[in-house]
Amino acid sequence: MSRTKPGGAAKRYRVPLALLCAVAAFGPLVSGCGIRATSVPVDAGAAPSRVGCVLPGGRESPESGKGTSSVRVYLVCGSRVAPIEREVDMPDGRSSAERLPVARKLLEDLKHPPSPAEEEAGFETAVPEDLTISDGQRGDPDEALRLSTPLDELPSFALAQLVCTYADTAAADANNAVVLGGPAEPSKEGADGGDGGDGAEEQRGEKAGKPLQRFECGTALRTRPEAAETAGTRV
Repeated sequence: MSRTKPGGAAKRYRVPLALLCAVAAFGPLVSGCGIRATSVPVDAGAAPSRVGCVLPGGRESPESGKGTSSVRVYLVCGSRVAPIEREVDMPDGRSSAERLPVARKLLEDLKHPPSPAEEEAGFETAVPEDLTISDGQRGDPDEALRLSTPLDELPSFALAQLVCTYADTAAADANNAVVLGGPAEPSKEGADGGDGGDGAEEQRGEKAGKPLQRFECGTALRTRPEAAETAGTRV
């Protein structure tokens, strides 16, 4: 359906041929003018920007300063998580004694807002500012770490960031897998005025905390972080 201005029928206007030729001055051949008219719209607006997920100048690895190490952390970029290098003051090595200190240092770094250069390249973080991490509880495997938020309540992109950042560090196990769980429930020890015997001890073991899951930083988790919700295997 053709539309006209309110209050009357559409009007026809005669445009001089000279004016048409002047308008087409920069394009593929227009009949009667001898000038080529462009096949691309002239007023197309600004070209859409594309997020490269690479820091300006192609630099991904800053030089380490005194007392700091260059470590790889994963941030959200578009619909995936991607690595960048940051300087973080953290312990060296991969001994089990360093598991919790390394996990805490990396968690704090992930909670920091991206730098201006990182933000310009399209990076952001989904890790909540109030998230904390602690050692596993009684009965947990040695490599277990427990978050202050249940896994099913943590944003899937944040979980993917944690898993991929922890992989290949002291926070992971010998196979670069990361064992995470939600917060532990308060111990009932002493609640009845005694140790409760073996039965009570077994009950406390069952109540130690939310189920643990083992995660690996594979291609699927990096490119589809929403898959983090189902990517773990029960420990």
